[in-house]
Amino acid sequence: MVTRQLPKPAELLELMQFKKPELNGRKRRLDAALTIYDLRSIAKRRTPKAAFDYTDGAAEGELSLARARQAFEDVEFHPSILRPAERVDMSTEILGGPSALPFGIAPTGFTRLMQTEGESAGAAAAGAAGIPFTLSTLGTTSIEDVRKANPNGRNWFQLYVMRDREVSYALTRRAAEAGFDTLQFTVDTPVAGARLRDKRNGFSIPPQLTLGTIINAIPRPWWWYDFLTTPKLEFASLSTTGGTVGELLNAAMDPTISYDDLDVIREIWPGKIVVKGVQNVEDSKRLIDAGVDGIILSNHGGRQLDRAPIPFRLLPEVVREVGKDATVMVDTGIMNGADIVASIALGAKFTLIGRAYLYGLMAGGREGVDRTIAILRTEIERTMQLLGVASLAELEPKHVTQLTRLMPLAGAPADAVGGGAPRVRAVSDSPVRGAKASGDAEAAASRPAKPAAPRAKASAKS
Repeated sequence: MVTRQLPKPAELLELMQFKKPELNGRKRRLDAALTIYDLRSIAKRRTPKAAFDYTDGAAEGELSLARARQAFEDVEFHPSILRPAERVDMSTEILGGPSALPFGIAPTGFTRLMQTEGESAGAAAAGAAGIPFTLSTLGTTSIEDVRKANPNGRNWFQLYVMRDREVSYALTRRAAEAGFDTLQFTVDTPVAGARLRDKRNGFSIPPQLTLGTIINAIPRPWWWYDFLTTPKLEFASLSTTGGTVGELLNAAMDPTISYDDLDVIREIWPGKIVVKGVQNVEDSKRLIDAGVDGIILSNHGGRQLDRAPIPFRLLPEVVREVGKDATVMVDTGIMNGADIVASIALGAKFTLIGRAYLYGLMAGGREGVDRTIAILRTEIERTMQLLGVASLAELEPKHVTQLTRLMPLAGAPADAVGGGAPRVRAVSDSPVRGAKASGDAEAAASRPAKPAAPRAKASAKS
């Protein structure tokens, strides 16, 4: 029999603690974001559709992006028990310098179109967190201003080889003079991918007003206020603008880029050089033989060749082949600190985030980027503690199984993919959160992935 009594006021005060209201709207919405997907939702509400879709979208059917994110979600961890990891060391050495966390900020173009603080916010947040920041050739903040925003941190520069080679050479020299310590030589953009969301939205630089863009802008006046009351967008590598991003890229990029260009840039650049956009084992081996300091497994966030290889899937084999001789890094599809932990466990020395950083930027400027980094830091720390590892060096392939939704096609040639990986066919390739095959990404997010066919459950520990 339960004994009941009238509540005592003093006891009620102990049990009922009222939360102090947060009057700062930006801080309130960022504090409510617990995941990168939460930041994405905020970013979508606050950013005009054309600018948001430029960030969120990928090439053609957006299959590469969906598959990359699905690959990370299809990870099974294997924790060790009774291994205390009260304090976790997440720091690492990468390309001759320190990083407080096993990830840095990837290069993103046209960033001030997403949110007016642009690369300055990203560089400052990276510097405060002790991680590298990468400026894109197509960035909207100058090399020198990025250095001012991050004067004591590590700045990297991403280089496209332009039709006018002197433009690329001049940018390389400027970055070196400004103290940037690493160059990312990007090889997966000889021409622009078919970014259909941009075409459907009529997204151009500078933005062109239509009835649709005006209607879409009405509930987002802060974006237009920022855009119209801050210095005009300038691109260090483009002498003219006007057209879609794809048209601008095709006008600037040179499809004849070759190893000869890499040799010329290596002669100009005094620091570390890594090649970004590597997508098979054979290219990895050739680049390491050519003497580069590292490679970044990347399919450009799914924004170039749709149905391209999944970088996270390539990682174990590439590490086996060249990991002892060079630094192997990975990007594309990272949306959780657990994705980063899985990458490190399978041999990556470092990872890079692109969209995750931009979602934070669009959600709240510099504070939003800080929030992105804080979320990922917390997820990395918690995942490592639950695995029973106290440092990145303790992460091993035994901690991860890559489950798969793709199965080899019987009779496929062994060299269908560079390095001897078999050709694959989709067993279940449903879009995942934040990515889509067509239509609105939120709709894709609401659909659970189909269960894999029974024989797709075969998995391999790497």
